[in-house]
Amino acid sequence: MRRAGRILSIALITAGVVVLLDVGLTVAYREPISSFYGTLKQNAAENDLEEIETSEPVLADLRETKRVADPRRRARILARRFAARAESGEPIGRIEMPSMGDLEAVVVQGTDTGSLQKGPGHYPDTAFPGQGRTIGIAGHRTTYLAPFRHVDSVEAGDEVTLEMPYATFTYEVEKTEIVDPGEVDVVDNVGYERLVLSACHPLYSAAERYIVFARLTDIVVSDRAD
Repeated sequence: MRRAGRILSIALITAGVVVLLDVGLTVAYREPISSFYGTLKQNAAENDLEEIETSEPVLADLRETKRVADPRRRARILARRFAARAESGEPIGRIEMPSMGDLEAVVVQGTDTGSLQKGPGHYPDTAFPGQGRTIGIAGHRTTYLAPFRHVDSVEAGDEVTLEMPYATFTYEVEKTEIVDPGEVDVVDNVGYERLVLSACHPLYSAAERYIVFARLTDIVVSDRAD
């Protein structure tokens, strides 16, 4: 009986240590188990995106933009055509933001549970970069790689880059806000191209949303589209 008791005690202590370690890692950085799963999904998305980039823009896109000289008009055409082919859960581009914990991640189409496990997700009802309207992207803060964990470190003037298969877009942060989850008007169109980043707030809670608003400042169309 004593031996069984010792074994049980050791097992309980070990389990307690594991739980404390998991909690400690989550508080200090991000939830470790889902993050491991998220790493696998993000790596797979990266591989899929690299394949997409070898074929985009497609020949039909290049034909339509051949005689379009203005980069913004060309980007708008390419964005519209690429958006029409994008499917839920598929990678669509990359986001880079040094001020958000040196963020570099593949963005996927969709904000459902499965899509956000792979990385930041593009709101399907919002525009694609280059279409001249509001683009919405959401990301986790504590689970599945926690790509937007440091969203609250972003300040006005910071830069965000979206590298799409058809062009690269640079945005400058205008402001940040904390809003209720029901305030969906944050992704309304505002008359110019705006990027809206969204994440739960505060950490370990979904009580509010932390929103970053950024305005388009530069477009570089893909060499394939020249």
